[in-house]
Amino acid sequence: MSPFFAEFLGTMILILLGNGVVANVVLDKTKGNNGGWIVITFGWAMAVFIAVYMVSASSGAHLNPIVTLSLAVLGKFAWSSVPLYILAQFLGAMAGTTLVFLGYKQHYDETSDAGLIKATFCNEPAIRNNFYNLLSECIGAFVLIIGILFLTGPDNSLGSLDALPVALLVLAIGLSLGGATGYAINPARDLGPRIMHALLPIKNKGTSDWRYSWIPVVGPICGGLLAVLVFSILQ
Repeated sequence: MSPFFAEFLGTMILILLGNGVVANVVLDKTKGNNGGWIVITFGWAMAVFIAVYMVSASSGAHLNPIVTLSLAVLGKFAWSSVPLYILAQFLGAMAGTTLVFLGYKQHYDETSDAGLIKATFCNEPAIRNNFYNLLSECIGAFVLIIGILFLTGPDNSLGSLDALPVALLVLAIGLSLGGATGYAINPARDLGPRIMHALLPIKNKGTSDWRYSWIPVVGPICGGLLAVLVFSILQ
């Protein structure tokens, strides 16, 4: 499998299962309706586990532009491959969230709350404050990247044996730090589906909240780069 297709497929599965569990919990008349935050965080952790395990041998299973950028800054990944990986990640995220929409189409039609509909695509803060929302995403991404760097092997690429530790890391971030903004910690995970939220013919969907869209992009970038700096100092 080519690295490009592996990153596309892995990110698609990540978002299909991750946003899929959110749809199952928040959309009307689903079997999992009102399942709660624990179900969502466990669902996202399992999405990470499956996606990383599937494609790690082919691409290193970055599945997140911040992972790709962080490894490139560390000199562990070729800068020439960065644009291709990030493109694959965004396309995969857009494809994955579209499959969620198709799979739950009837439930989207039954749901009148625009906020709940948007929650199945992208994030919004529990309390809107740009500084603290940005800080929350920065802290979450910092924990993600520094955790990955210490959990993985000498070359800092994810293998299949790293899938479970990374999934548990994401579970811990969601349970502990996710309550403020929904822990995007991945620009492709938020911005790709947000674009599809704007494009898809979703009944009662409301606004895509573009004024917030920069925070799940800039926050993770800052957190990831800070993690790289700290990791470099500690080595």
